[in-house]
Amino acid sequence: MEELIYQMEAEFLKALSHPTRIRILELLRGGEKCVCEFTEDLDLEQSNISQHLAVLKKQGILSSRKEGLMVLYRINYPEVLDILDTVKKVLRSQVNDTLRVLEGNEKAGNGQQRKKNG
Repeated sequence: MEELIYQMEAEFLKALSHPTRIRILELLRGGEKCVCEFTEDLDLEQSNISQHLAVLKKQGILSSRKEGLMVLYRINYPEVLDILDTVKKVLRSQVNDTLRVLEGNEKAGNGQQRKKNG
C-alpha cells in the first residue's frame, strides 16, 4: 500500500513537471479560463496546450466545463498553487544560499589577494 502511495505522489508531481503546465496553473490562479485564452497568453498552438491540459485533467488537478462553444478550465485543488509557491520559495532560498557562498568566496579571494600584494 505504501508503495502505491509513493507511485501516486510521483505521478502527481510528474504532472506538474513541465514549464507549460506550470504556466497554465499560474494563469488559472485568477479563476476559470477558456482554451482560447491560453492560446493567447502562452503563444502556443491549441493542440499543444490541449495535450498539457489533458495531463493535468487526467491527474485530477484540473476540471473543465462547456459553456456554449467554449471549454473552461479550473483548478480543482487550490493547494496545488501552494505547492508551486513552496517550490518558488525553496528556489529563492537556493539562489540566495548560492549568492552567499559566492560572496563569501569573493571576500576570501580579495583577502588572499591583499596578502599577496601586501
